[in-house]
Amino acid sequence: MKNLLFLNKYLIKYKSLLIIGTIFILIANIFALYPAEFVRHAFDNIESIISKNSTKNTRNFVLLKYGGLIIVFAIMKGTFMYFMRQTIIVMSRKIEFDLKNTIYKQYQKLSLSFYKKNNTGDLMNRITEDVNRVRMYLGPALMYAINMLFLFTLVISKMISINTTLTMYVLAPLPILAIAIYFVSNQINRKSEIVQRQLSTITSVTQEDFSAISIIKSFNNRKKSIKLFTQECKDYTKKQLKLVSIEACFFPLIILLIGISTITTIYIGGLETFKGKITTGNIAEFIIYINMLTWPVASVGWITSIVQRAEASMKRINEFLDNDEKIKNTGIKKKYIDFPISFKNISFTYKDTKIKALEKINFKLERNKSLGIFGKTGSGKSTIANLICRLYENDSGNIKFGSSNIKDLNLSTLRRNIGYVPQDGYLFSGTVEENISFGREKCSIDEIKEICKITEISNEIENFENKYKTIIGERGVQLSGGQRQRISIARALIINPSIYIFDDCLSAIDANKEEKILNNIDSYTKESTRIIISHRTSSLKNTDHIIVLEKGKIIEEGTHNELIKTNGFYAKMHEEQTKKVINK
Repeated sequence: MKNLLFLNKYLIKYKSLLIIGTIFILIANIFALYPAEFVRHAFDNIESIISKNSTKNTRNFVLLKYGGLIIVFAIMKGTFMYFMRQTIIVMSRKIEFDLKNTIYKQYQKLSLSFYKKNNTGDLMNRITEDVNRVRMYLGPALMYAINMLFLFTLVISKMISINTTLTMYVLAPLPILAIAIYFVSNQINRKSEIVQRQLSTITSVTQEDFSAISIIKSFNNRKKSIKLFTQECKDYTKKQLKLVSIEACFFPLIILLIGISTITTIYIGGLETFKGKITTGNIAEFIIYINMLTWPVASVGWITSIVQRAEASMKRINEFLDNDEKIKNTGIKKKYIDFPISFKNISFTYKDTKIKALEKINFKLERNKSLGIFGKTGSGKSTIANLICRLYENDSGNIKFGSSNIKDLNLSTLRRNIGYVPQDGYLFSGTVEENISFGREKCSIDEIKEICKITEISNEIENFENKYKTIIGERGVQLSGGQRQRISIARALIINPSIYIFDDCLSAIDANKEEKILNNIDSYTKESTRIIISHRTSSLKNTDHIIVLEKGKIIEEGTHNELIKTNGFYAKMHEEQTKKVINK
C-alpha cells in the first residue's frame, strides 16, 4: 500500500466529499437494515393473528403496514445510495482529473532524453489505463469498503442481539466465500492482464497498418498484413476464452455458499424455534441478513484485487513522477533576452546512445546577425539548435546570452524569444490556420495570409477547397513535404521572436523556390537574429558567418566567400552541389 500513500494528499483535498459520502453510506445502510425487521414483525404478527382467528381486515392491515414501510425504506435507501455515489464517485473523478493533470505537467517538464528512452504507448498507458485503475481504488473500492464496514457492523451486531448460536452457524461459510473469491479474483486479474496486453498488441498492429497503408498497398503486401492481424486476433480469442472459463466460476461459487448459509439458517433456526429461543419471523429476518452480507463478502476479493492493481499502477506513476530528467527552471521571467549568444567549449554526449555529438564548440552570434551551420548528417548541427532552445543540457562549457548563463534564464522567457523550425516540421491534425497560429494566443486571418506570402504557400492554400480552414490530418498527412515545411516556417515567423532557428527546413523544396523563400525570410527577419542550419551551401551564402561541422567539431568557419577561397571541405561540397544544380 506504500505507493498509494501519494494519493492521501488528494483525499485530504476532497475530504469534505469523502466525509459527506461516508455519512450517506451509513444512512443508506441504516435504511437497508430495517426491512428485515419489518419482515420479521409481519411474519410474527400474521402468525399471532392466525392463532387468534382475527378478521381478514386485520391481516390485510398488517401486510399493508409492513409492506408500505419496506417500500418507503427501500426508496430512502436508494436515495442515499444515489447521494453516496454522487459524493464518493465524484470525488474519485475529481482526483482522476488532478492526477492526469499532474502527469501531463510532468510530461511537459521532462527533457527529450526521457522520451527517447520511453515509447509512446507506455507513456499513454500511464495517463489512461494506470490512472483509471487508481480511480477505481479511490471510487468504487473505497466506497464498497466503507459500505462493507458499516453493513457488517450493523448486521452482525443485530444478528448477535437476536441469537448468537444461529449467527455463528450462519456466518461460518462466509469466510470461505471471501477466501475462495479472493483466489478466483486473482486468477481473473492475471488472465485480464494477459488479455489486455494482447489487446494492446492488436491495437499497435492496427495503428501501424493504418499509418503505413500506402506502403502496404504499394508493396502489394495486404495478405501478409491480414495474416498477421488474424493471428493476433486468434491469440486474443484464446486468451479471452481462458479468462471467461475462470469468470464462469465466480457467480456459481457465490450462489453455492449463499445456499449453504440459507439451508443452515433454516435448519439451525428451526431447532432454535422449537426451543423457543427465536420465532419463525427471525428465520426470515436472518435469511434477508445473509443476502445483505453476500455481496459485501464477495466484494472482499474484488476490492483486494482493485487495490492490488491500483498499487501496481500507482507504482508505475510514482516512478514516472519521481523522474528527475527535467530541465531545471529557476530563472525570473523577463520579456527579452540579452545578446550576444556565445558557446564556450561546449561538449555534449547523448546519454541514451552514448554518441558524442559536440566537442569543444566555440562561436559568438551578435544581435540581428545571422549564423550558418553547415555539415553532413550526424555532424551535430541539430544538437546546437537543441542546446540553444535548452531542450538538452550541455555536458561541459558555457552557453551564454549576454552575461547570463543559459541555465539561469527562465525557460518561458528563452523559448518565447525563439522561433524554431525543426527538420521534420511536425504539424498537428487541425486546420492550416490553427497550425500557423499555434504559437500565438490571438492571430488574425490577415496576419496569417501575409506570413503565407513570405513562405510562398498562400496560392496553394487558396486552391484548397476550404482554404485556411482545411483539415490537414495527423502530422499533416494531407500535405506534401514542401507544404508541411513552409507551414512550419510560417508558424515560426508569425510569433515574431528575437531569434530564428531554421533547421534544414527547406530540404523538400526545389532550389529556385528555396532561394526565393530565403530572400523573403531575410527581408522579413532582418531585425532578428538568425541561425540557419543546412547541408546545402546555397541556403547559407547570405549569412554573416558560417561554421562547418564534422563529427561534432568545427573544422572551418568564415563567410561564404571566405570558405570558398580556402578550398576546404565547404568549398568542395559547394562545387559538387553547384554541378548537380547545373546538370539538372
